[in-house]
Amino acid sequence: MQKINQAIILAAGQGTRMLHLTRNKSKHLIKVFHKPFLSYLLNNLLEAGYRELVIVAGYRVDLFKKFLADYHFKAKLVNQYEILGDKQKEYGTLCPIKCVKDIAERNFLVVYGDNLYSIEDLERFNISDEYNYVAGFEHEHPEKYGVLKLEDGFLKEIIEKPKQFVGNLINTGLYKFTSDIFKVIPKVKPSSRGEYELTDAVNLLAKGKMVKVKRLQDFWIDFGQPSDIPKFSRFLSKNRNKELYRL
Repeated sequence: MQKINQAIILAAGQGTRMLHLTRNKSKHLIKVFHKPFLSYLLNNLLEAGYRELVIVAGYRVDLFKKFLADYHFKAKLVNQYEILGDKQKEYGTLCPIKCVKDIAERNFLVVYGDNLYSIEDLERFNISDEYNYVAGFEHEHPEKYGVLKLEDGFLKEIIEKPKQFVGNLINTGLYKFTSDIFKVIPKVKPSSRGEYELTDAVNLLAKGKMVKVKRLQDFWIDFGQPSDIPKFSRFLSKNRNKELYRL
């Protein structure tokens, strides 16, 4: 079976939960152990066999250009704000996907630029078939995330931050999409917070039994707030000699 070559990295947001740390740069470029967080993700994607990297940026695109040059990464940089306008015009997790419609391959990986996964888990998501996939991870506090509800081996629905317990398998923001994702995007309406949500598009695909769930076997690192920086530092120190990431 043909392997997936393309990985789309969603990195258009500023990351305001990082407070003063993102005053002049996006959270993806905050350094840990003298390297931007994004560099760890790109390294793992390359090690996992994804050779065509596409970064969709928005806030401070100039710094992403500098990052790619300074750390010698070869990637295509897409400016979301040039295509859709700034966040005051159109915003949300679905917007970066809209920006790659003309360059996306039939099967492609999608990952948020502030998340990290093991090389092996990224390899396990290299599935070139007719289905879409979402990565699930069992979490002790599922109420803080989108919970994956399954039915007959397929995703039935992603329930965002449920007030009542519906399961502990959460959405970690790692996807494998087919070009069918672009068929449902026009049907997505702004959410209650006025944003276009990627999970709403996934739920539309799920109604047609087009989405499967694949569980992560190693780890999931979310890099979204200041307390995540020391956590990630400890993770790197503890796992320095393991084949989970590349320093």
